Amino acid sequence: MKHSYLALVIASVLSGAVLVGCDKNEDAAGDAEQQQMPPTVVNVQTVTFDSVPQVQTFSGRTAAYQTADVRPQVNGVIEEVLFQEGSNVKQGQPLYRINTDNYTSSVASSEAAVQQAQANYQTALANNANAKAELASRQASLAQATNDFQRLKGLVDIDAISKQQYDQAQTQVRTAQAAVESAQAAIGQTQAAIESAKANIQAAKANLKAIALDLNRTIVRAPLSGRSDRSSVTAGTLVSSGQPEPLVTISRLDPIYVDISQSSSDLLRLRQQISEGKAQAGMNSVELVLEDGSVYPVKGKLALSEAKVDESTGAVTLRAIFPNPNNVLLPGMYVSARLTQSIITNAALIPQSAVTRTAKGEPQVSIVDENNKIQVRPVTINGTYDGQWVVTDGLKPGDRVVILGGANLRPDQEVVVKPLENPNSGAPASGASTAKPAQQAAQTTNQPASGNSKNAGNSSANAETTAKEPTTATN
Repeated sequence: MKHSYLALVIASVLSGAVLVGCDKNEDAAGDAEQQQMPPTVVNVQTVTFDSVPQVQTFSGRTAAYQTADVRPQVNGVIEEVLFQEGSNVKQGQPLYRINTDNYTSSVASSEAAVQQAQANYQTALANNANAKAELASRQASLAQATNDFQRLKGLVDIDAISKQQYDQAQTQVRTAQAAVESAQAAIGQTQAAIESAKANIQAAKANLKAIALDLNRTIVRAPLSGRSDRSSVTAGTLVSSGQPEPLVTISRLDPIYVDISQSSSDLLRLRQQISEGKAQAGMNSVELVLEDGSVYPVKGKLALSEAKVDESTGAVTLRAIFPNPNNVLLPGMYVSARLTQSIITNAALIPQSAVTRTAKGEPQVSIVDENNKIQVRPVTINGTYDGQWVVTDGLKPGDRVVILGGANLRPDQEVVVKPLENPNSGAPASGASTAKPAQQAAQTTNQPASGNSKNAGNSSANAETTAKEPTTATN
């Protein structure tokens, strides 16, 4: 019995020793296998610095280029609506016809008044001519009486005639002088009548012109070319001049405005960057992204920047103007506007896959040093361009940034470096493209949009959407 128990204890000790020896052998084999694993292969991109345009995206609303509220200029009843609601109308096109009965009769009365004034003028001319003839007759009589008086004056001195005859001749001279003065006064009166008749003719003609103008205004015409809204009146409606409600509103849609709102703080920051030489002034071209995500095929230009800040929103309104030949854009549409307001003079572009985040959300990248070991660098990101991060601090020219294969890497871990290949050409990709980003943006601005602009715009928008950090407006 004792011998059986002793044998059992010895067997247990031996089995434990065997198990311990197996575990040590397995650990040693695992370490050996781990030491024999090849280093991780990573794809890198060499950093280069260049001028990078900052494309900012703003919310905006479309607004008509011109708007006119059409109101009647005369009183009357609408007889007929002469246009189709919602159609395009031309400047001067008849829109409404107002009843003309009152204005037609007024025109006839005014024409008669003009004719009467002209007749009065002719009468005044005739009276003036008669007064002048009467004056000539009176002047002749005065001359005769004066001659007779002068002849008799010599005879009365020698008593050849009586004193009575002399006095009678003198009285005839005085009577003839009074008649001449009366005739002259009559000429003055007829001349005044002529001037009055002229004034009456002018007044009658002015009244006729005003009434004829009112008659012409019974046809309400379009003040500008554009798209008409709904008509607020129908045939049979009584309208009046100066009424507050318009008959219809006409909007000119080609070209069309897009009002963009930007915070005053962003605008101030942009100006400070430009003044400090950290950025250059951008371009005034604007690209639109419509509500359905498509890109408007024609680029616009900035037209103005308001010189005041909205107190309620703290924003400044920027206005861009766009061609709209097909009336694709309608007033009140919500759009997104892409605007290159500045160009960063010294920045690097790296793919979004190269950037990771710390627990605090701070961006960082992994680089491969000269010993082919991983180093982690914090970086400063200033928005995106063409789907890539714009890095303004934390990198140096020549740094090799890990783009692919950087998952689960540890600092100082040795890796095998492989240049990142351009998927389009198979050639190694460098940090700088053939043309500078700023030049590419300028070329894009100067070239007309092609049929692929919609897809390209959507790709860019999708890239920006997938980025964890939104584009920062550096203004």
